[in-house]
Amino acid sequence: MKKAKTFIKKLKAFDLVAIVFYLILSTLHIIYYDRIEYSFYWLSINLFIILFAFGISYLEAISSESKHSANKVISLVHYWYIAPLILLTFKQLWFMVKPIRQIDYDELFIQIDRWMFGTDPTHFLYQFANPILTEILQIAYNSFYLLPIILGLSLLKQKKLLALDFAVFSVIYGFFLSYLGYFTLPGIGPRFTLHDFATLNEKLPGLFLTDTLREFVNTGESIPSGTPNPAEVVQRDVFPSGHTMITLIVMCLSVKLKSNTKYFIVPVGFLLIIATVYLWYHYVIDLIGGAIFMIFSMWSGYHIFNWWQRKIGKEEFRF
Repeated sequence: MKKAKTFIKKLKAFDLVAIVFYLILSTLHIIYYDRIEYSFYWLSINLFIILFAFGISYLEAISSESKHSANKVISLVHYWYIAPLILLTFKQLWFMVKPIRQIDYDELFIQIDRWMFGTDPTHFLYQFANPILTEILQIAYNSFYLLPIILGLSLLKQKKLLALDFAVFSVIYGFFLSYLGYFTLPGIGPRFTLHDFATLNEKLPGLFLTDTLREFVNTGESIPSGTPNPAEVVQRDVFPSGHTMITLIVMCLSVKLKSNTKYFIVPVGFLLIIATVYLWYHYVIDLIGGAIFMIFSMWSGYHIFNWWQRKIGKEEFRF
């Protein structure tokens, strides 16, 4: 028992939240085993990820204690295994959300937006559409996964290692909370319900990169060009808006942690959030949900992070 506790205490806070989340996903796979395609394979992958989190944490701890020359490489792997993990998890949800929930809530989101604004915000913004603006906002939208990486590299360069630990934890904790939200109220978004997805490039054209970037997003959501019935197979991921939630978290951290990249992250982040509605990806209620999730995530995450720091005898984080 003592050895097990010592082993667990090698985990960083972001390892802990990854392990807990993968245990939750694995539990859902077991409960809905007959509904979810390839559940056995995903359970195997989840187990591997959990073991990897324990393993890389232990390797970093012992290499650090022995001052082994490989410590820097192990430490980098420890921090950055989270990045592909987020994308892998997003793809796993494609196999899970629709089979488990089976109902989309787009009509609810549409009615809430109309109640708040008296119209559909995507239709209202369409009157301001032009190729230059579309190009700028599509580029900003596609910078979503780059912003947390830019922040992380900045903190690493500034040697703010405790701040980096907290930032990595905050981002992955935020992602996983938003993923749980997709199970609560699944939806596919206004590009399918309020607009004609097939004519998106024609109705909302950009200049040079828009079509390519848009196809990149579509492929990530399991609807590459030529997919029949894309509304049936697209990822159920509109509420809360993960783009809004995570971008707000990264913007907040870049300012609070005095990152050198805040002058880039903050303006690009604002454009990204505007793009979620302008480009027909989200309803406004999704953005409001994302902002609420962000506030809860930052508040609860701060306390969870420091609770774990105390448990493992490490320095607590303070803004």
